[in-house]
Amino acid sequence: MIKITNLEAMEAFGNAVAKHLIAGDVVLLNGDLGAGKTTLSQFIGRALGVKRTINSPTFNIIKSYKGKDLNFHHMDCYRLENAEEDLGFDEYFEDEAVILIEWSQFIKPYLPEQHLTINIDVDNEYERTIQLVGTGKHYIQIKEEVEHELSVD
Repeated sequence: MIKITNLEAMEAFGNAVAKHLIAGDVVLLNGDLGAGKTTLSQFIGRALGVKRTINSPTFNIIKSYKGKDLNFHHMDCYRLENAEEDLGFDEYFEDEAVILIEWSQFIKPYLPEQHLTINIDVDNEYERTIQLVGTGKHYIQIKEEVEHELSVD
C-alpha cells in the first residue's frame, strides 16, 4: 500500500509509474468519484511529456494526446455503465501508446488480459491509499519497481 498525503505525493507516484511505462501498456484506475483518478491521469500524462491540458474525457470517453516519446490515450468509461457496444477499443489497445482507463469495470469484456491496476481509496479529504496490482510479468515488474522506489513494504 502506498500512502498519498498531498498533491506532491500524488505527482511523485504518477512520475514513478510513468517512467516504467512503454508503448502498448494498459493502466486501469479504480476509485470512487473524487478519489483522484483524473488528477493521477494528468500527472502520468505530464510525466510522459504531454504538453496539452489533460482533462476528464467523460463526455468524449476517449481523448488522445501526443507525448514526448509515447502517445497517451485517456479513457473515462463512466458513461458506459450500461452500454453494450464495443466502441473500437481494440484499435486503442493495439496502438503503440500508453492507455489509461478510468472506470474500466464498465468495459471489462474488452480489456486486455494483462494490465496494471491502480486502486485508489479515499482515507479523508487529503489522504489516499493506493494499491498496485500487476497482471502479467511485465506489470508485476512495474508494480514491484514503483513500490521499491517509493519504499513501500
